Amino acid sequence: MDATLTHWINAAAGLHPLLDRAMIGISQIGVSLMVLAVVLQWWAKVDRYHVRHAALSSGLAFLLGLAINQFILVFVHRMRPYDAGVTHLLIAPSADWSFPSDHATATVAIVAAFAMQALPRRTLAFAALGFVVCWSRIYIGTHYLTDVIGGAATGIISAVAVRLAYRENSRLDRLVTNIL
Repeated sequence: MDATLTHWINAAAGLHPLLDRAMIGISQIGVSLMVLAVVLQWWAKVDRYHVRHAALSSGLAFLLGLAINQFILVFVHRMRPYDAGVTHLLIAPSADWSFPSDHATATVAIVAAFAMQALPRRTLAFAALGFVVCWSRIYIGTHYLTDVIGGAATGIISAVAVRLAYRENSRLDRLVTNIL
């Protein structure tokens, strides 16, 4: 079923040049745009210190999630879907294994961190961009659907771990959120 759904999402790849370019662009710069948007939260005018805590939490979850992925890659060696003949690849092949998706981990870690801070508008905005980034990774042929789901799970786990370890209004949090 994973290969079937992945193939279905990737089926239009190569048939619509404008859509292909858009998905490639989103895949290439989507995570960077989300990181930039998180950084810009530092200068929020409303509920400044709470939003700053959310931004810091999302950055920590992002980094923790990617570290967890590197650990997983030591043990899980999943072939990319284009190597298995499941997808049509629109970008240069990747040198690493397919599972889990770092893009999904990064975007979902940001979304989950903001969601756990009860910031619904920001969460929805990040979730919309994150969904498109995750979809683009399958569309361009570089990941299976379950690679993205696995990356999303890693992002959520890392956001929960950060939530438990990095408390709002702790001494460290007050010190860091008062910078600038």
